[in-house]
Amino acid sequence: MQKTPPTIRRATITDAPLLCELSTVTFFETFAAHNTEEDMTQYLAESFNLDLQRADLSDDKTTFLIADVNEAAAGYAMLRAGAPPDEAEDNHSIELVRLYVKKEWHGRGVGESLMQACLAESRRQGYDNLWLGVWENNARARAFYRKWKFEEFGEHIFQLGGDAQNDFLMRRYLPDPGS
Repeated sequence: MQKTPPTIRRATITDAPLLCELSTVTFFETFAAHNTEEDMTQYLAESFNLDLQRADLSDDKTTFLIADVNEAAAGYAMLRAGAPPDEAEDNHSIELVRLYVKKEWHGRGVGESLMQACLAESRRQGYDNLWLGVWENNARARAFYRKWKFEEFGEHIFQLGGDAQNDFLMRRYLPDPGS
């Protein structure tokens, strides 16, 4: 199947409804089969509601990138500046909070384009490292991040509804693009 190259754009406050829908759809596609309906319903309502999306989009420490293919949203990423976890042993890192692609676009270059944009945006903002948490049972995502030179450096708990899940913390040094 031909890969349609996505256009990556920075989200604005007018994208809040789109991000609610895109976040809900992609999170559900990724995790519903592995979690209870009750935990999913609670997490989706708490994490992807319109007020929260507007607040995140208004926060100058948060950047959303949307991947559009043929003028339709295929995926998105969320970066947030702030203190990294203690295990990171540095304070000049930015977090890749989310990187999700609609299932129909898996394997078609959308995730790769979003990752390239996240690395470029993190460098542009002057960060030395990009870190993230990834569910220990999400082998596909862990392999994707390893491919992008992320290395594990710790663990933390991710609360999904009533279920405390283990996430591996991963980071990538952000050298100059030419190195």
